[in-house]
Amino acid sequence: MDANNKPHDKAPAGHTMTPEQEERMVQEAFDEVLQGYLRSNHRKKVEVIERAFRFAREAHRGVRRRSGEPYILHPIAVARIASQEIGLGSTSICAALLHDVVEDTDYTVEDIERAFGHKVAQIVEGLTKISGGIFGDKASAQAENFRKLLLTMSEDIRVVLIKMADRLHNMRTLGAQPPNKQYKIAGETLYIYAPLAHRLGLFAIKTELEDLSFKYEHPAEYASISAKIIETEKRRREAYTDFAAPIRQRLDEMGLTYEAKDRLKSVYSIWHKMEQKHIPFEEVYDLYAMRIVFECDDPAREKTICWNIYSAITDIYKLHPERTRDWVVNPKANGYRALHLTVMGPDGNWVEVQIRSRRMDEIAEKGFAAHWRYKIGEGDEESELNAWLRTIKDILENPEPSAIDFLDTLKLNLFASEIVVFTPSGELVTLPAGATVLDLAFELHTELGTHCIAGKVNHRLVPPDHRLSSGDQVEVLTSQNQMPQPQWESFLVTARAKTRLRQALRKLRHPLIARGREMLEQWLADNGLEQSPAVMSKLLGTYHAANRDDLYYQLGADEIVLGEFLVDTLRKQKEKSATGLLRKLLRLSKLSSDEAAEKQAGGEAAPAAPVSTKETYVLRTGADGVSNYRLCECCNPIPGDDVMGFIADDGAVELHALTCERAALLKAGYGPRIVATRWDDTAAARFMAHVRVEGIDRHGILQELIYMISTHLAIDIRRLDIEAESSVFHCDLWVRISDADVATDLCRRILTIEGVQSAARIK
Repeated sequence: MDANNKPHDKAPAGHTMTPEQEERMVQEAFDEVLQGYLRSNHRKKVEVIERAFRFAREAHRGVRRRSGEPYILHPIAVARIASQEIGLGSTSICAALLHDVVEDTDYTVEDIERAFGHKVAQIVEGLTKISGGIFGDKASAQAENFRKLLLTMSEDIRVVLIKMADRLHNMRTLGAQPPNKQYKIAGETLYIYAPLAHRLGLFAIKTELEDLSFKYEHPAEYASISAKIIETEKRRREAYTDFAAPIRQRLDEMGLTYEAKDRLKSVYSIWHKMEQKHIPFEEVYDLYAMRIVFECDDPAREKTICWNIYSAITDIYKLHPERTRDWVVNPKANGYRALHLTVMGPDGNWVEVQIRSRRMDEIAEKGFAAHWRYKIGEGDEESELNAWLRTIKDILENPEPSAIDFLDTLKLNLFASEIVVFTPSGELVTLPAGATVLDLAFELHTELGTHCIAGKVNHRLVPPDHRLSSGDQVEVLTSQNQMPQPQWESFLVTARAKTRLRQALRKLRHPLIARGREMLEQWLADNGLEQSPAVMSKLLGTYHAANRDDLYYQLGADEIVLGEFLVDTLRKQKEKSATGLLRKLLRLSKLSSDEAAEKQAGGEAAPAAPVSTKETYVLRTGADGVSNYRLCECCNPIPGDDVMGFIADDGAVELHALTCERAALLKAGYGPRIVATRWDDTAAARFMAHVRVEGIDRHGILQELIYMISTHLAIDIRRLDIEAESSVFHCDLWVRISDADVATDLCRRILTIEGVQSAARIK
């Protein structure tokens, strides 16, 4: 059960259903699960599912969710998603119904095993281990829980599939939560669960998780884009009909049984493209794609039919030569198979067409659960999944010391686009985009990686840091004289390679670290000094060592020598340490009045009282320019932006734009320190905004631009960079404004200048 839906949450006062009505509602919800299961291809084990329902209903009797509904409706909803949206069978349905019983009641895993068998109990136990969501109150605990989640994947992947169903239902009911919880849960969903769903091939769930996260993080943008989608539906429908008509006619002539439909881009995808390209909604031309799903009883004929349809479409429309993707022959690591092509439609816009068999479509939408339904067994897809799980295990064996670094490493591998390369023997290897020769070497074997000196890519000699492209044939060249180097990590991409490199370096460094530790201990003893934090801090600073092991290594390798000049310095440090510690404690407990005044004079936040995360924090700037918040330089938000507050170590509220990468890390790693915020409409402060303008160069356009901004709009320009190349100019200007609406109006006005093609605020 996720932390956002604790069983002890009280029902709202307006709850008026009678017990009989509630019982009927619960029974109807379960009947829907049962009917969906009976319509599936799974063996019909109704009796055990009914027993699991009765067991769970009794265990959760009298408990309510925060929304006020009976708690049992949550496990029923999770079971329905697992069964009907992911395609799992009776074992998973039972486990979903029982997934919160062990955590929230007096029943044990042994009780579950006695009643429902070992497999159901094992899955419930796996779900209980990762209860409370991926993340708890502390970063280290969050990373540890995430490791548990991933480790359960290799034991039984149904654990993480049911966890996905659990998270999806919690996101669908997120409206009952306070704003700070919404930010935290939506943030970790977008940061971890959505890419994990993508990696597992659960595309429908991944899309819904992204849209729901976006809805709670950016409600205004979500509503605006949704409204524009509805407004443009008629025009889009007409464009699709004109595009699809000749294709349908040709497919009918081929005698195929098929389904052709348009697939609209998700709200989140549209917004993401607008943000990345700095374009308005009206300029997102690829709002829809065409999907053709054909019926085929013989898997051996699927590839032929895909290419026959491809040929028919390219006879009608002009093909985009660089946007054909063949995932039929080379499926993605998550099992996705399809043939994609992009052609020019009759309205002059590029349209993507996705060609799949019915089997491919099931696998694309429901991921690996669909493989089980088709009884493929240990085929290529399962092998690919197991290879990915082995990569995850590599990360888990040697996790980063920092929880945030660990999550960042993992996210890199979850999100990574893929390339496919070949070994000289013809073996196909899937790697993240941007992977190097050295990444491939470590992927094949640790010994190849640690002794790699170069590579041959398509028979051409290249260095180990050479970045690979899809289709490359790669041979790894090694030498027994080569040893692993710390600087290699700077160009490695895969988590497996980084982990194995660190292992190899530690193995080499260990004897020298042990020698250096002994040398330091002996030196300190000879000079009457202790290995205190103050002494170690001074030594680390003197020798520019990153940590203790680094210092020990430098000593053991005879790279540094502990000189006599340090003895007096360290003795003085020891005498000062007590005074220094006292000052530090005083500084942490309360700022002195002088310090507080100095901070406020610099416009920094100096909150008078602890900030409550349960209430919306109002962001204010006084007439003296003093704010009750601190802007973060990583994203520099301004009033009107969707922002998130983070309570820093000193108690101040730091502001991040919700689109900021650092904010994503904080939401995923430090949920309890997130605070919902609201801009005070009366704020009179000025903030720096960056606007990029592009257009066709002409004489006098710069003067016209500056005159409009400074005279008509009365906006203070702080910096201006302009560059003209041939007949095109690019202009970056930094202005002081009061809020985001002023920036929007500024861009709109600039667009009226003759020759300007685009004007957008860079966030």
